[in-house]
Amino acid sequence: MSAVQSRPILLKELERRLRTLSLERLRVASDFLAYLEDRESAEATEELLRIAGFEEALAQALRQVQNGEVVQWIFLPSANSPLPK
Repeated sequence: MSAVQSRPILLKELERRLRTLSLERLRVASDFLAYLEDRESAEATEELLRIAGFEEALAQALRQVQNGEVVQWIFLPSANSPLPK
C-alpha cells in the first residue's frame, strides 16, 4: 500500500476489504471505527479547550443566543454582496 493515497482510493480499498469480512469481524471493525471517531472528536475538543479564552467566549456566545442577541448569517456582509436594505 502506498504511503500517500487519495481519500477516494483509500475509501474504495477499505470497502473492498470490509466486503470480505465475516459478520463478526465486521462488528469488530465497526467498533474500532467508532472508537477512532470518539478519539478524533475528543482530540478536537481538547484542542479547542487549549485556546486561551475559548471557554469564556463560548459561554458568552451561548448567553447571546439565549438572549436573542444574534444576527442571521445570511445578513452578514461578504466580499460579493452588500447588506440588505
